[in-house]
Amino acid sequence: MDIEAEIRALQLDSAEDNNATLIPEDAKPEEVEMTDKVEEEGMTDEVDTKSQPVQAEPKVKDKEVADMDCAEVPDEMESQKKRHLNVVFIGHVDAGKSTTGGQILFLSGQVDDRTIQKYEKEAKDKSRESWYMAYIMDTNEEERVKGKTVEVGRAQFETETTRFTILDAPGHKSYVPNMISGASQADIGVLVISARKGEFETGYERGGQTREHVQLAKTLGVSKLLVVVNKMDDHTVNWSKERYDEIESKMVPFLRSSGYNVKKDVQFLPISGLVGTNMKTRVDKNICPWWNGPCLFEALDSVEVPVRDPKGPYRMPIIDKFKDMGTVVMGKVESGSICEGDSLLVMPNKAPVKVLAVYCDEDKVRRAGPGENLRVRLSGIEEEDISSGFVLSSVVKPIPTVTEFTAQLQILELLENAIFTAGYKAVLHIHSVVEECEIVELLQQIDPKTKKPMKKKVLFVKNGAVVVCRIQVNSLICVEKFSDFPQLGRFTLRTEGKTIAVGKVTDLPSRSSA
Repeated sequence: MDIEAEIRALQLDSAEDNNATLIPEDAKPEEVEMTDKVEEEGMTDEVDTKSQPVQAEPKVKDKEVADMDCAEVPDEMESQKKRHLNVVFIGHVDAGKSTTGGQILFLSGQVDDRTIQKYEKEAKDKSRESWYMAYIMDTNEEERVKGKTVEVGRAQFETETTRFTILDAPGHKSYVPNMISGASQADIGVLVISARKGEFETGYERGGQTREHVQLAKTLGVSKLLVVVNKMDDHTVNWSKERYDEIESKMVPFLRSSGYNVKKDVQFLPISGLVGTNMKTRVDKNICPWWNGPCLFEALDSVEVPVRDPKGPYRMPIIDKFKDMGTVVMGKVESGSICEGDSLLVMPNKAPVKVLAVYCDEDKVRRAGPGENLRVRLSGIEEEDISSGFVLSSVVKPIPTVTEFTAQLQILELLENAIFTAGYKAVLHIHSVVEECEIVELLQQIDPKTKKPMKKKVLFVKNGAVVVCRIQVNSLICVEKFSDFPQLGRFTLRTEGKTIAVGKVTDLPSRSSA
């Protein structure tokens, strides 16, 4: 070791002497080669410190490495075989969403035994022994003390064919806006239902979050649903086929009425999220002799990927922002691709920005396509000039911005004694936008049987009605027509903590700025 250290010191001394006389171009290839070797040995910081006095070198190295990366981008993208899916876990409070998500991460090797033991001890100290798996997803203290998810938890895991991003949505009705934020980023949903006696009924009854979450998921574009009947190992259930069939028979008609094609787009399966039964491997016949279907991992792997357009106009609704060596925005790419160095617009304020860096999960990448959850570092805009609901958009074809639009609404359930008419006020949720809105005018009511407009002039409508109306907001928002971009043209209306209507944007005013 002493001899090697002396040789390295001599090499560094010699490099410093040479730097005084060498032209930067002559030093460039050796420097790049040396940097590569040092990075492989995990000693990047040491070399950066030692080469600080030399001014010309970093520029040369950055340029050289950047040129190499750019040349490699097409090959890197083509060789990325694993598809990517965003999975949102939804369902009534205490159904076991966070526990199931935590168990998936443990079974896929994302969490080690030592961490699990730490969480077990922490949960035991709080007299909540069965919550320890949920601690993997519920990371803040408020969530752990109350046993309720508040924010949308986010984590990644992989199978042999797919990279998954888990979005753990809160189940409590107070946090439905956060659930909407999670579901709006998802490709597929996992509806977690508790089989425990009394718990399924509580979630399914009017006012329970099982119903509302299903309706919201469908409205927000979650077209495929895995319905996992959890807690099958509970002493009130004991893997009973009768209980499983009872839950399925009640859920199927409701899923149909919510717009799901149950045969094509919905799959039921029994699990135990706490102990991991029928999750990574199929349940043992000694435990559940009647189940012949797949386990959860197999079911997730078999879900078809939604169609995405990597060459479309770039659209990334911003869900969060922060400062980190510049302004960083977070969101899911709904259309198009992004590359380091791209010039884009932040809409609706039309701010021109340049992409400094792109991060997918925790990795820095040169390029990313639709469906990916990204962190993008930008120059040309300050963090305080960005809000959730803004959209990172292409310059050539920017997203339209409006204060008014025409929409088709389906009224779900109005508040007691409320009438839906012109002047009705609610909170609009469309992609990552949350904005107060007002119904300006009811244009026509749609006949539910013929799907055609009724001739009679409409002044007000009640529960279950389908109506075309004009909606107005106070500030400019970014929206698309549903027929052009379904992900950016579907929305919900909520008031006093309750979802009262779901809808789609059918027309934008001709003067909408873009």
